[in-house]
Amino acid sequence: MSARFSITAARAAADRLPVVFQEADAENLPFADASFDVVLSTFGVMFTPNQEQAAKELIRVCRPGGKIGLANWTPDSFIGNLFKTIGKYVPPAPGVMSPALWGKKAHLDNLFGSKAVVEAQSRHFVLRYKSPEHWLEIFRTYYGPVLKAFAAIDPSAREALKADLNDLIGKFNIAADGTLVIPSEYLEVVITTKN
Repeated sequence: MSARFSITAARAAADRLPVVFQEADAENLPFADASFDVVLSTFGVMFTPNQEQAAKELIRVCRPGGKIGLANWTPDSFIGNLFKTIGKYVPPAPGVMSPALWGKKAHLDNLFGSKAVVEAQSRHFVLRYKSPEHWLEIFRTYYGPVLKAFAAIDPSAREALKADLNDLIGKFNIAADGTLVIPSEYLEVVITTKN
């Protein structure tokens, strides 16, 4: 089990929640058809390379009349703009669509089509860090897209990316005391599968 799941498993145990964790490929879930009443993804499935296949898998493993719950960053959010900034330095592989598309209801309607009803509303997750430098340290160390971007580019490009990220923070940070407080929009989605 990865460190990410170990932390989550420890939290579930502390809250006395009987949860079974299993890592799986979102484009090829190892579960039978209609296995679950509810399928959830919080800022996860949106990162799959083949978005159509991932949507098909979510529908497949959810029972008819069941719910699929998603939280996805929107394209215009702070995190959506973070993806755009990173893309200037590390372009996505050919044919791979932006994960932020999952933050647009029209895209979800297209992905889930006639097999489900999509309801969505805008919400905000507030990022809070000791300082912009603290945010960058944490995201460079733990947040996959940022970590991979810095690892993939040369030292001079790293300095340019760092400067661009600081500019981005300056546009979104609402704190005036040297800390970082950034509300980042996401789409809260409930998809009801059709019978």
